[in-house]
Amino acid sequence: MEKATLKVGLVQQAVADNDKHRNWQRSAEQVTRLAEQGAELVMLQELHGTLYFCQEENTDCFDLAETIPGEATSFFEQLARQLNIVLVTSLFEKRAAGLYHNTAVVFDRDKGMVGKYRKMHIPDDPGFYEKFFFTPGDLGFTPVETSVGKLGVLVCWDQWYPEAARLMAMAGADLLLYPTAIGWDNRDSADEKTRQHGAWETIQRSHAVANGVPVVVANRTGFEASPVEGDPGIQFWGQSFIAGPQGEVLAKASTENEENLLVELDMGRGEDVKRIWPFFRDRRIDAYGDLTKRWRD
Repeated sequence: MEKATLKVGLVQQAVADNDKHRNWQRSAEQVTRLAEQGAELVMLQELHGTLYFCQEENTDCFDLAETIPGEATSFFEQLARQLNIVLVTSLFEKRAAGLYHNTAVVFDRDKGMVGKYRKMHIPDDPGFYEKFFFTPGDLGFTPVETSVGKLGVLVCWDQWYPEAARLMAMAGADLLLYPTAIGWDNRDSADEKTRQHGAWETIQRSHAVANGVPVVVANRTGFEASPVEGDPGIQFWGQSFIAGPQGEVLAKASTENEENLLVELDMGRGEDVKRIWPFFRDRRIDAYGDLTKRWRD
């Protein structure tokens, strides 16, 4: 990379309804604030334009999807151009009738849309019925080339998989970015909530350590009621963060507040760290063949 430092920002927001235009504008206001503070790269959280609709299996929710290109990409493309930044967004993509993806889209200053990533790992758990809505991604783990470097963009559930982070890093990603929507079931105990959040932060910081790259995570916040009677809804736990290439937390948001984070990353540190901890040099690639199997019987 040409620049030694990179100012990276993220937006942590709550979503109150499915008024996409209002939600886009609210996000744009915060992106603008970050750009005015010098941010060159800004990321929004997963599915930031609507409520997290995957709490129920409802075919009406497919009406929330956007085409690419479409109204959403036009709005954020114009915003990135206007602010002269690289912008990472997230949307529910309608690829064709009956074919939908959970997709991150990257815009680069006046170049417009320069790439996208379709979420590869799709969960299916109570309150997170994503397999009903999203077809697994088919674009692989390929960083998006931008004016600020190669962005290893992944989405939410992908963040639990070291294979995804590793493959992005092996393809030259300068940093890993995770738009996210994760929260607690309010029936869980306080101890269980603490364990869940700790695991979530730890696994992502470990991706920074194992690959020697910064990690940027934007999670949503706020409570979103379930449309299903008797379900407890989701309390999104916020706590978005930015970590350096040794997993050190450089900035972290609160649990309940809408807020922005802005960090100036030293992009040369990754090279320095890799020289001290040469994990890629010492990988035993001759012995890893079974990683492509579901299980070792």
